[in-house]
Amino acid sequence: MADRRSSWLKGVLDLLVLSRLTDGESYGYEIAKALAEAGLGEIKGGTLYPVLNRLEEAGLVEAEFRAAERGPGRRYYRLTGPGRELLAAESGAWLDFHRAVRTMLSPGGTTP
Repeated sequence: MADRRSSWLKGVLDLLVLSRLTDGESYGYEIAKALAEAGLGEIKGGTLYPVLNRLEEAGLVEAEFRAAERGPGRRYYRLTGPGRELLAAESGAWLDFHRAVRTMLSPGGTTP
């Protein structure tokens, strides 16, 4: 069977990015690195930056460009109040969905 992780990730990436910003601001590479370290695989810029732009346009994150002394500047993202509210609501919905999937995949259809 083909690796389905990328299609699974597509459905939850917005939520994961919002979650990554709960501890404070971050920039794209740092977010991608944290997701990879969590075992979610490499998230390329062509996937991550459209998500960040969409979240910014929706008012769920704010972004600020900062010039660097060396190298290129970075765009830092931080969670907004509406972003925190959406994260709380959607996290609960995702966990409910996750429990239902675990139940279905468990032997006998019950949660381990």
